[in-house]
Amino acid sequence: MREEEIAAGLAAVRNRIEVACTSAGRDPAGVTLVVVTKTYPASDVQVLAKLGVTDVGENRDQEAAPKAAEVAALGAQVRWHFVGQLQRNKCRSVVEYADVVHSVDSVRLARALAGAAERHRDRPLDVLVQVSVDGDPARGGAVVGSAVEPDRDVDRVALTIAEAGPLRLAGVMAVAPLHWSAGAAFEKLAEISARMRAAHPEATAVSAGMSGDLEPAITHGATHVRIGSAVLGTRPKLR
Repeated sequence: MREEEIAAGLAAVRNRIEVACTSAGRDPAGVTLVVVTKTYPASDVQVLAKLGVTDVGENRDQEAAPKAAEVAALGAQVRWHFVGQLQRNKCRSVVEYADVVHSVDSVRLARALAGAAERHRDRPLDVLVQVSVDGDPARGGAVVGSAVEPDRDVDRVALTIAEAGPLRLAGVMAVAPLHWSAGAAFEKLAEISARMRAAHPEATAVSAGMSGDLEPAITHGATHVRIGSAVLGTRPKLR
């Protein structure tokens, strides 16, 4: 039964979070589990909500927008996190259902998102700055001290979000680069987060860690972990 499968995966991940928090001397209540439902049906989100999951994530607007509408029609209430690469022409759609956007990595994108939120939203939108911890913006992510591309400078992106009325600067997000250890990547992200909080004390969120590396993310201060397959099983293949 699908509900039993999801419940088992959810219990295992919640246990991993608790163990990691205990090892790090942290309260598990300080870590939000965002279950990433990319490629999974709205019925799975309904099951997750029934099992007490309050936060779900998506990374493709063309899938997320209709799924959010279907989930609402089913009567399930969750917070939607947009965690994938965001294109400026998708901002209008995303602001209509997302509660949190994790992946703003340029001044231009921040401005586009703010404009869409101003026109199509009646409440502030929480936004995280996606950071390239290795300084390579090719994979996505703003860069610390990017003199070459000021549009992708972490400080400029953060300030643009913080000064935009429709947006609320919530913190930072990163994906560990393949050529780095997860621990080193998340330690670097923690440094960037501390630097940002010095200028923007409200930016306390640290979105880091997925199914394979949630433990080192929690060790280095993650407040949000983005977990898909460890809860929901092997993903269906995209067509």
